Amino acid sequence: MTNRLLSADTTEKLLNALDKIPGIRQINMTGESLPKTINSGPGKGHDNNHSERKIIHVGGEEVELRYLVGGFYIELEVEDDEILEARLDQIKAACNENIEHGYTLQVGRYSKYRPTLHDYRSA
Repeated sequence: MTNRLLSADTTEKLLNALDKIPGIRQINMTGESLPKTINSGPGKGHDNNHSERKIIHVGGEEVELRYLVGGFYIELEVEDDEILEARLDQIKAACNENIEHGYTLQVGRYSKYRPTLHDYRSA
């Protein structure tokens, strides 16, 4: 989690730095939504002309940024603790280089990694 919401340029730089790290399976971003149209208030229904809602380029691909990003969930593919520590050091270096106002890095499992009983019952 970052201490402040990131601009589109900072998000693009950080994602490109993370893209170079091997073993990253997936990156999910969270933050404040920047809807295409204004959903409430006197401008309801009008186009949202926010300067941070734009196309960024990550790893040679265009990505439509629809959030002011404030957090990343990074899923790593590692086999042992030694490789995990090496990947965490690389992620910390990328964050230190690109996130100016600080961040918090936590390690844990935040997504389902194997089927649960509910998956079998609902099928």
